[in-house]
Amino acid sequence: MKRVVLAMSGGVDSSAAAVLLQEQGYEVVGLFMRSGATAEQTCSTGLSISLPVVGAKSNKQGCCSASDAADARRVADRLDIPFHALNFQDAFGRIKDYFADEYLAGRTPNPCVMCNNWLKFGKLWNFAQKVGAEYIASGHYARLEQAVRAPELDGAGDSLAKSPDATAVGPALFRGRDGGKDQSYVLFGINRELLDRVIFPVGDFDKPDIREKAQQSGLRVHDKPDSQEICFIPDNDYAGFLERYRGRQQTAGDIVDTVGTVLGRHEGYERYTVGQRKGLGLAFGEPRYVVRLEPDTRRVVIGTREELDCHTLDGDRVNWLIDNVPSRFRCEAQIRYGHRAAPAEVELTADDRFRVTFDDPQFAAAPGQAVVLYAGDRVLGGGWIR
Repeated sequence: MKRVVLAMSGGVDSSAAAVLLQEQGYEVVGLFMRSGATAEQTCSTGLSISLPVVGAKSNKQGCCSASDAADARRVADRLDIPFHALNFQDAFGRIKDYFADEYLAGRTPNPCVMCNNWLKFGKLWNFAQKVGAEYIASGHYARLEQAVRAPELDGAGDSLAKSPDATAVGPALFRGRDGGKDQSYVLFGINRELLDRVIFPVGDFDKPDIREKAQQSGLRVHDKPDSQEICFIPDNDYAGFLERYRGRQQTAGDIVDTVGTVLGRHEGYERYTVGQRKGLGLAFGEPRYVVRLEPDTRRVVIGTREELDCHTLDGDRVNWLIDNVPSRFRCEAQIRYGHRAAPAEVELTADDRFRVTFDDPQFAAAPGQAVVLYAGDRVLGGGWIR
């Protein structure tokens, strides 16, 4: 029987993933990753520890709170699988530093992508090797399939042909079947060498089917709400977190329009993000949006929706999930979670940089966010908007 370490968050997706893995004949080992960020979230360190069951449930839905740990433990007990918890306070500290650094640099961070890159598919694999597991798994809505190469296609076309003369080239990352829950966007940075060691059990299911599977298995989390907040900011107060984490910053300044006319004052540019409309504190005859942030001058620049149209963007720190990347190719590019990928042309401009030119302008491409490239449902790779 093959052993797999499953990242268990206490939510319905990872809980149903445990059931599905058991049904597929795997020996499942559950691992709960704790941030150790607050007194409520503090747990003992060590390679293999048990968590006390916490009776009270938090009204905040994160993915690493004490109540989530208790839910994960109960699921593991119900399914009779070994359960471990590790305190990843140092790793979460790195994610918090990244989050704070990006906001204070006037960019819009994506900590979920970084958590997947650094923690869930980094530390998780390290733990799996220590306990003799061959695979790691999570409750992400994404799919891994054996890709094929058709000789008549090059680079970005690597994937999608299923022609008789195509040859297998290894596992490839695809969107989840449930388009409304697809999480492939936040997985683009996964180490390609790990793809043949990763399992996404829920990726071939719709969310209602996953809830039904959990309910049929007697799991109390079958109707647990989905997490909506960043796990280390359960109250969704980013500005409050930044002040607590980094102290009060001298970031107040002017709100200006795109020609530099001063329209008002703000309490800190880190409280804003590109594309934001609400909470500007100013009244206009037509909607206004944050067009860009200028940390050097501490200005928040606002303008019309048209002034946020993005025809071309530059990306860096690219992670490719395909071989033989051509210097120029067509694909679809997605610029934020929930954005519908749009047809575009990609040009490689340096070893780790690329330029995306859209067929039609896209709204509010925010520096600091990920841009992920697709061919149909297959993830080709991605990077970070400069």
